[in-house]
Amino acid sequence: MQDLRKHKLIELGVEVLADALLNLAAKNAKADELIEHLIAPPTQFEQLFKTQLSQLKSSRRLLDWRAASSLAAELQLLLQELRSNVYDPLSGAELVATFYEADQFIFERCDDSNGNIGDLYRSNALELFTHYARRCADKNKIAKLILKLTQKDDYGVRSCLIHDASQYLSKELILSLIEAFQKLASKEKNEYARGHHLMMIESLARQIKDAKLFEKTRIDRKATVATYSMIDISRVYLESDDIETAYLWLQKIPKDETFLEDEKDELLIKIYKKQGESEKLQQLLFQKFREHHSIKSLDALLDQIGHDKRDEVITLEVAHILKTDKLCWSDVDFLIAIHKIDEAEQYLLQRAEQFNGNQYENLLSLVKPMQSEKRYLLVNLIYRSLLVSILDRAYTKAYPHAISYLQKLDKLSANVFDWKNFNDHNAFKDELFQKHRLKYSFWSKYDDQFMPSKTSKKKL
Repeated sequence: MQDLRKHKLIELGVEVLADALLNLAAKNAKADELIEHLIAPPTQFEQLFKTQLSQLKSSRRLLDWRAASSLAAELQLLLQELRSNVYDPLSGAELVATFYEADQFIFERCDDSNGNIGDLYRSNALELFTHYARRCADKNKIAKLILKLTQKDDYGVRSCLIHDASQYLSKELILSLIEAFQKLASKEKNEYARGHHLMMIESLARQIKDAKLFEKTRIDRKATVATYSMIDISRVYLESDDIETAYLWLQKIPKDETFLEDEKDELLIKIYKKQGESEKLQQLLFQKFREHHSIKSLDALLDQIGHDKRDEVITLEVAHILKTDKLCWSDVDFLIAIHKIDEAEQYLLQRAEQFNGNQYENLLSLVKPMQSEKRYLLVNLIYRSLLVSILDRAYTKAYPHAISYLQKLDKLSANVFDWKNFNDHNAFKDELFQKHRLKYSFWSKYDDQFMPSKTSKKKL
């Protein structure tokens, strides 16, 4: 649609478009400002850019979250115009730096709870700065710009410049930045500000794969080395190809620690692969597969032990799943994913008393696959759970859903020929009515032809 409109506008010709823009500019200040930006020579555009930023900074008008979205669009257009009009890399980088320096004035006058303006700084502005920095011949000036901008980051939008520094700065310049931040940290008395300088060092150390510096800085920054720090330090050593030290840091995590367990396991998998520890890797992958059965965890295991063992592994795990007592929805999803419908039905019927209507997303996701396989008893039990949950909670807003569930049960019950140990539909319905007979707002909207009995209708 956008391309079609663009093509039709081009067909109108330059003169028609120019007249239209000028007519619009006569009525709209923003359109007039856009024309000034479009026709300004590069040197004049730089001044126009700074002027517009100054106007935004000096404005005292407070913006709510809705108006903040419009401000974000205005700022994005300003960055786009900068890219279109300024070709000198150093000038462009300096103007983007000016944009970052306006963060205080912009954030303090608006409610950015939707994050549009913050994202603009961390994405659009960062990409534009990187665009200019890569092309700039004077990398020393770029490094000085970054240091100036990232010495503080009160609004959390400037540090991203450090995180991308290795894309355009040499290792020598990064080392000079590290040294500068170390000096700032040593002189800083405010603990928060000192921590910020150390975080900048951590980011730079990771980028140049200096794991020892990263470790030293993290320990210096934190009073205690918590689990997440051990994992971070291990990750940086692994990225630096110091496999043994990466492994030793993971070993420091207490065996019973479950916090960030997945992150730890992912690192261990990479370490075992690099170490050639096939047996340990297989054990870990099998453990993760058993903890959370899924196609992804199955494939990860089979990639290691061989896909020819797929049937063997599945047979073993299906038997294990059926032996467990507690209902696990991921196990149900897995059984369906591997087309073990009989086993999935058996598993669910044996644990039907654990159905909780509050888990409606899990339950409803089963209706379609089970109904398509004609597992009508199970579908009935699912709808019963959803219906009972709504009535037990007297959740009147959901009564339309409850009525729909009961009507579906009325229709589906004719397809069930073996109710096993469960009440048949009429018994369930009579029991439901006796328990919830006083919920008139539900029963009054329930279709008359499906009322439990004439006697029951009179009691209503």
